[in-house]
Amino acid sequence: MRSFQSTPVDMPDKLRVRRWLTTIWPFLLEYRGRVIGAMICLLLAKLASVVMPFLLKYQVDHLDAAGTIGENWWAAFPLLLLLAYGTVRFMTVFAGELRDLLFGRVAERVMRRMSLALFRHLHSLSLSFHLDRQTGALQRDIERGTNGISFLMRFLIFNILPTFLELGLVIVLLLINYPPVFAGITLVAVVLYVGYSVKVTEWRTRHVREANQMDSSTHARALDSLLNYETVKYFTAEERESADYDGSLARWEKARRMNRLSLFTLNSGQALIISVAMACMLMSAAHYVLIGEMTLGDFTLVNAFMFQLFLPLNFLGFVYREIKASVANIERMFVLLDIETDVPDNATKGLNVTRGEVVFDRVGFDYGNGRQVLNELSFSVPAGKTLALVGGSGAGKSTITRLLFRFYDVASGQIRIDGQLITDVSQASLRQALGIVPQDTVLFNDTLRNNLLYACPDASEADLQDVVQMASLDRLVAENPAGLETVVGERGLKLSGGEKQRIAIARMLLKRPAIMVFDEATSSLDSETERSIMKEIRRVSEGHTALIIAHRLSTVVDADEIAVLENGQIAERGNHRELLAKNGRYAALWQAQQASGEVD
Repeated sequence: MRSFQSTPVDMPDKLRVRRWLTTIWPFLLEYRGRVIGAMICLLLAKLASVVMPFLLKYQVDHLDAAGTIGENWWAAFPLLLLLAYGTVRFMTVFAGELRDLLFGRVAERVMRRMSLALFRHLHSLSLSFHLDRQTGALQRDIERGTNGISFLMRFLIFNILPTFLELGLVIVLLLINYPPVFAGITLVAVVLYVGYSVKVTEWRTRHVREANQMDSSTHARALDSLLNYETVKYFTAEERESADYDGSLARWEKARRMNRLSLFTLNSGQALIISVAMACMLMSAAHYVLIGEMTLGDFTLVNAFMFQLFLPLNFLGFVYREIKASVANIERMFVLLDIETDVPDNATKGLNVTRGEVVFDRVGFDYGNGRQVLNELSFSVPAGKTLALVGGSGAGKSTITRLLFRFYDVASGQIRIDGQLITDVSQASLRQALGIVPQDTVLFNDTLRNNLLYACPDASEADLQDVVQMASLDRLVAENPAGLETVVGERGLKLSGGEKQRIAIARMLLKRPAIMVFDEATSSLDSETERSIMKEIRRVSEGHTALIIAHRLSTVVDADEIAVLENGQIAERGNHRELLAKNGRYAALWQAQQASGEVD
């Protein structure tokens, strides 16, 4: 898998832009009629803008030739020329606005499609990516990336190419109608302007990219600190957090300062080239007027062409800078799309659960750090039975859950459900058959009702009330005036650990899966509530295959079988009485927890 943090971004710009356009092109074809209409409006606007200086020239020449007419001024009044000039100017603006109206929906649809594609892709990536990610930086990369795509589409298609088209038309018209010096000055100015803009913008883009990186890093640092607000308070680390944040801001400030200096260099150089070119053009035009080879109308036309020419040219400099900035913005978004999951989901066959037997057959696994977590692990959970996995911290209990849900793939061995390899079935069908109560329950910033219904959106109100009772949530619901409409806060921070775990239990019960997994499901509950919930868990899991991962042994004494996990292997296996009689590892754990008061 390509690393999110270290993916190289040294792909040549032309290849990068070509790849992006290839990605975006199918979305553009959804509204090909609007795209064609926008292109027609674009051509009309550019042709109208080239015609305007000629209409202005004819007006000036007509008025100059008319001289002083006196009372009969109206006879020489260029009404048709003035009306034509106004109409053409209106058409220039109207065609541009109509173009934006037609293409606006196309751009918004592309942004929607790209955002959805990235959102789905992020959900398809493996757990290892999400454990390494920085949520704040990731959010900024996505936000800037979608905005950059919109800018790239609008301005690359409707400003860069049309500007060069207009430049070509102007140079040809000047060459045909006037001495070559005018076309020559225009051509030299354009070449110098574009060359200078490209060279300086290449230098400037490095600072734009660095400023964006510092912005993402600063945002991620602040978000991480705020999400861990309680931890900061526990350790009175406010000043340390502020100092670290200020350090990130200082690096961002330096990057922005270089960004601003590079912008000053670029704008000043462009302005100098434009000013010198316009001065040379006007001096040449004045010379030809004085020697009688050009009229005042021609002088006005050249002047109008210069303003009309260098206005889009100056805008071209802005667009090029912004396109380079957009390239720097969206490259991270496409890097995300390039990341491949460690756990590919290529199977189309669904899991067919008839009995619910789970088998781990000589499973080996490590997290890539050289430490073997599971070593030739073999065990089975018979259909309709409950197996409890117990052991010390780091024994690999939670890893078994992650492998069963296929958050990771095994390094060796096999995992089968009813004889079917879990790698041969789709991940969606696998996880649909499994239900879990995790050790660390994270809730959405939504109501109690919606957090419960997340497991089964179509559940009835009766089913919802049933699981509320079963998970002992009725007291929490009764104590809150809003009842099930109570908002739980970001990540469920408004609730206690026990309340969050009861919600997780109710959510799993509402799903009623074929195979149930309880990963430290009662670790945050008091003894009385624990007994009540374990009683309900035993009732609901009766007849279902259940895997209970537990630290507190009192929660698993009624399990059909208990397996003691040690050093990635099964050290002992049997029911509670059998394991106590063996006086082995399980008995030692039981005695230690009795001494500490963890079991009755």
